[in-house]
Amino acid sequence: MRGFISRVLITSLGLWLADVMLSRMSFDDVPSMILSALLLGIVNAFVRPFIVVLTLPITLLSLGIFLLIINGAMVMLVARLMPAFHLEGLGTAVMASIVVGLTSWIANAAGPRKHHRNRIVIG
Repeated sequence: MRGFISRVLITSLGLWLADVMLSRMSFDDVPSMILSALLLGIVNAFVRPFIVVLTLPITLLSLGIFLLIINGAMVMLVARLMPAFHLEGLGTAVMASIVVGLTSWIANAAGPRKHHRNRIVIG
């Protein structure tokens, strides 16, 4: 549960950074930003895998670059579902998804490391 909450907060931080950096994206208030982060996590968990499978040929032909468009589309979907999340255009959504992704990547890299030891049991 703590991991889930931390991921939502990290995504919220990424959305806040995108809001600060991108003039064509805004939130009405902080609770709507946190709710948008939660909804983005749900959309990425349930909708995005289907879209990735359906667009696999395009993704392969573009050597994976099309995944940026898919990520932007997921951000746009969240903006359409959340009235307090204002977003203008797919380009802004793609840039927001890059900011959120980089924020998550940096937070995961800076977070605590889990060490797993492989133990061999004989007998």
